Amino acid sequence: MLRRLALATVLVAVFGSAHAQLPAPVAQVLAQQGLPEDSLGVLVLKGDAVVLSHQADRPMQPASTMKLVTTMVSLERLGPAFRGRTELRTTGAIEKDVLRGNLILKGGADADLSGEHLENMLRVLHYQGIRRIEGDLVLDRSLWQPARTDAGIAFDESPEAYYNVIPDALLVNKNMIQIDMRSTNKRLKLEMQPQLDRVSIGSSMALIDADCSKWEDGWKLPEAVRQKDGRIKVLLHGSFPKECARTYSINVLDRNDYIERLFRQKWKELGGKFSGKVVERTAPPESVLLAEHTSRMLPELVRDTNKPSDNALARTLFLSLGSLQPDPAAGSFPLPPSGESTFSRADAAVREWMRGQRIDDTGLVMENGSGLSRTERVTPQQMAYLLQAGLRSNWAPEFQASMPIAGIDGTLRRRLQGTPAEGRARLKTGTLRNVVALAGYVPDASGVQNVFVAMVNSEQAGNGRGRAVLDALVDWVARSGTPPAAPALPQNPSE
Repeated sequence: MLRRLALATVLVAVFGSAHAQLPAPVAQVLAQQGLPEDSLGVLVLKGDAVVLSHQADRPMQPASTMKLVTTMVSLERLGPAFRGRTELRTTGAIEKDVLRGNLILKGGADADLSGEHLENMLRVLHYQGIRRIEGDLVLDRSLWQPARTDAGIAFDESPEAYYNVIPDALLVNKNMIQIDMRSTNKRLKLEMQPQLDRVSIGSSMALIDADCSKWEDGWKLPEAVRQKDGRIKVLLHGSFPKECARTYSINVLDRNDYIERLFRQKWKELGGKFSGKVVERTAPPESVLLAEHTSRMLPELVRDTNKPSDNALARTLFLSLGSLQPDPAAGSFPLPPSGESTFSRADAAVREWMRGQRIDDTGLVMENGSGLSRTERVTPQQMAYLLQAGLRSNWAPEFQASMPIAGIDGTLRRRLQGTPAEGRARLKTGTLRNVVALAGYVPDASGVQNVFVAMVNSEQAGNGRGRAVLDALVDWVARSGTPPAAPALPQNPSE
């Protein structure tokens, strides 16, 4: 422990001095891209040695590299057996083929809950002989407080896009509708999945002569319009190319409407009858379990968070830190209730873990744990120490396996190809309008692992400029060190 504290003191002493000079190839790319040196924060560590430091103690916008904080702490605090869970419960009684009482759908931060899973849970009711529900469908989102934070909040001009979905403890299909759009020269045909009770799709889109690959240029914000008879019509707006076929998923229905219409559709398809209302409230503690679904285990969710940079998954894991704890038998169970918001408890869990690793959390700002934020901040030093802790963690293999591999997969599949980092570096990407970031592990020429953190914060970071600088940094680290000597060939005994 004393050794870690001494190391921190040494690192602070050298930041801004001996290791502050940027490598010439990197400085050259920075100048070519028109980015000032003070827009860049970097820390590269080889073991306990500082390879490169530049503004490493400056709080910066991390974009999606913040997911490394969320996923590392999730693995450490929740453990690899963690699972979210959705339950169907009731306070009623089953009499012959009738459930006399409310059916409760209780959310438990189940990141995998799909329409198919809901159908399977309802099928279990069917197997129990239930054909009619005489009561209401109760939606219980109370695991997280506040239960809903999605209303009226939009990160940018595309609130319908998947990356902008704000999760809650009970979210089915991420609230997405998949739309298949196919046009001829005169007609646009639309199909919608999943099928929802009394929900249809329509369009005011004009068919135009345009490149099909640029169909999004004519896209305008869709809407869900409630009809007088209670039906809902999803309306698409803008324009669409002629002779074009595309599939796109949108989030436009209120999530209570979504679950209600999906439930009614699936229960009807199973031959069931339901004439009650759909209401939102907390399940009584005496309610009885009828059916359940559990998510995949945490390492799989962490991989699907970091490889494609999934915001909704990251936000679900972050809030789970403030609402759930590991249960070796069931995967998770709720934390004891308190007067704090779920966010406050999640934020405290992250800081408590960091302090336990002797990482100073001064300057750290969490908003949702995904990096899709204008306010989140972390220093390169904090991120680098977290990555060092990741190497020591019992779950280091799971953590490293979740990161994109340079030039191979995830958000790095088309980057760093043809460089020494290809197939070797594992790095989480981060991109916003004014942010480009990379953080992870880069082996040098001798195969020694380097902790790598670099962030560009600048209004000029877009259009590939910031990316060029960070790729140059990765390339420099991957080429550094001494390549291992080629083994001597055995002598030919016949000579």
